[in-house]
Amino acid sequence: MASAEAQGVSDSEVLIGSVNDLSGVFAAVGVPATKGANLYFDKVNAAGGVHGRTIRFITEDHGYQMPRAMQGYNKLLNRDKVFAMMQSLGTPMNMAGFKLLDPKGIPNVAPLTAARQMLQEPMHNKFTSFSSYVDQARVGVKYLAATYGGTKACSMYLPSDFGKEILEGAKMGAEEAGIEFVAETTHKPDESDFVGSLSKLNEAGCQVVAIGVPVRQAITIVGTAKKMGLADMKFLGTSASFLTVVAKVPGGITEGFYAAASWQDLWARATDPAPAAFIAEYKEAYGEDPVGFSMLGYAAAAQMVKGLEAAGPDLTQESFIAAMETLDYMDDLVGNHIDYGPEDHQGANSVYVNVVKDGNWVKVHEE
Repeated sequence: MASAEAQGVSDSEVLIGSVNDLSGVFAAVGVPATKGANLYFDKVNAAGGVHGRTIRFITEDHGYQMPRAMQGYNKLLNRDKVFAMMQSLGTPMNMAGFKLLDPKGIPNVAPLTAARQMLQEPMHNKFTSFSSYVDQARVGVKYLAATYGGTKACSMYLPSDFGKEILEGAKMGAEEAGIEFVAETTHKPDESDFVGSLSKLNEAGCQVVAIGVPVRQAITIVGTAKKMGLADMKFLGTSASFLTVVAKVPGGITEGFYAAASWQDLWARATDPAPAAFIAEYKEAYGEDPVGFSMLGYAAAAQMVKGLEAAGPDLTQESFIAAMETLDYMDDLVGNHIDYGPEDHQGANSVYVNVVKDGNWVKVHEE
């Protein structure tokens, strides 16, 4: 009877929704993540589902545009009536979506953003997988200052909740390292010319630059700085820049670029059992190599299934939330320990600093 009253649950099916970027500036994140999630759900469904229920994963494309995101949320929550949301992308999109999720008590699991606001009150129905942008930028700036002896830090970012968290983390890292934070520049999502901004940062003496911009812009910034001869500037991205495609840019454009994230690179561990099995499974299904966010989508789906299994056959939003709070496991695929509790809805805490070397991500620091 309880299950019959829960939105998105029937005797044979559970509906999971996602508002993602499949066509916009973060499509390099959203597309592979969605493929990874579908791969895992398809495998679970083929084996009979969870407690006799198959999982239907419905993804709406917002193209990183707020109006489309809200259309997607409205459709999923009020027309499709999904049970929970999973790996929705974008800090501002998730925050706007909370206004619709929270009154219904709909769980929001493993969002594709590391913003601290993903655990804003009410925290009850929200679960993140990894450390925040603030902690990633803080740890990365502190590491680069110590490693290269830099004395001046800066930031280039979108003036959004996403970018402002990276700015805050950069300032915190500079303070902890005992160096100055001296300059910042803000950017639009479709901006492509960074010569003026980099000139400003160069004049300010910036040596460590934390960036909070879309993937293509991060690549362009690093490439432009090299063309300008700004060899002393060290650029740091967060998990939003920790993509296989960033490391593989032809011509070594991103060589020496740093990124701090809360999971370990897939291809750096390609011979380890869990990553190797996933790579083979993904290639068989899609005929292409997976990337880092393919792995995260797969891991998010696995986490969702763990929660559904632990909730038992009498599935409601409340029983699922209580079950999520009991999860404690080593995720060998992402390379981090995940655990939750009633007062702790952040899955992992570790931050890994990586650098592009010879077209691959190499881990250089862990905190």
